[in-house]
Formats: sequence, C-alpha cells, structure tokens
Amino acid sequence: MKLSKNKVFMNVTLKGSVVHLAGALPALHHRPPEFTLVDKDLKDRHLSDWKGKKILLATVPSLDTTTCNIMTKHLNGLSQKHPHLVIITVSVDLPFAQKRFCQTENVHQVCTLSMMRDKKFGQDYGLLILDGPLAGLLARSIILLDEQGRVVYLELVSEISKEPNYTLLEAAIG
Repeated sequence: MKLSKNKVFMNVTLKGSVVHLAGALPALHHRPPEFTLVDKDLKDRHLSDWKGKKILLATVPSLDTTTCNIMTKHLNGLSQKHPHLVIITVSVDLPFAQKRFCQTENVHQVCTLSMMRDKKFGQDYGLLILDGPLAGLLARSIILLDEQGRVVYLELVSEISKEPNYTLLEAAIG
C-alpha cells in the first residue's frame, strides 16, 4: 500500500502483474460508505435498503469472465445454506448483461448491482482498478456486514484472476 496526496492506493495483481486500486478498503468493525448502484431493473439501490440484515457484498470485474461467473454461482449456492443472508454482487457490467447472466446461469438468489452511472463506489470502497487491462473495473473482494451494518469480514483477493477463500468466508458467516 502506498500513500499519495492523502489517498491510499493498494496493489493487487492480475496474472502476476501489479495493478493499483483507488481509495481505501472499508475498515473492520466500522460501517462502510453508503452507495447508490443500479439494479437489473435500472432502479437505484442503496446499502441502506438492506438495513438490519446480514449482507455479503462481493465485487467482481465482470460477470462475463470465467472466475467471476464461478464465484457468483458459488455465492448463489451459499443462499441455500444461509437463507438469512443478503448476497449482493457488484460489477461494472450493464444491468441488461447482469440480468441476462442471472437468467442464463440460473442465479436467482444474488442481487446484482451495476456501477454504470458512477465510479464512486469503486473509489469509496478502495476497489477501483486504476491501470492495466482492467482499468475502470472493480477488483475481486468479499465484504461481510453484520446486522448492525459493520464490516465483520473482508477479503481483497490479491490475485484478481483467483477466487476468494470460501472456507474463511463460510466460517465468518457462521
């Protein structure tokens, strides 16, 4: 991690090459920033829409990639084990593409949200990729919030082309 003009920049890799991320990750035991993202029906959605619920917030570069596809389907499967959990996947894919993905891949327990109208989410959450071939997309991460809206588990996947650690995630969900 390096500091530049009061902004924190984190590094992850994409197939071994370093890429930089804008902003700072949400802090453990704190509430992450509010967001406005777009759902598959083109409606604005906010983190506060799920106030009082346990939330698994996942970010992926694009649902059109193999790893993101596998990860999102895996998270959809988690809903059967944890029906109390709200599962949200955020990408920069257009809502139309997200809707098509969910229909084609039978993913109906994950709420997909798009960053199409504003990159602020990526910056606020420290996940916006600044350089390399995926510049402008989101890094892969998992953020688990408790019912009070505080971060209780966080994984920034250090190699974007890899999946998160599902074993640690499931232990954190409980």
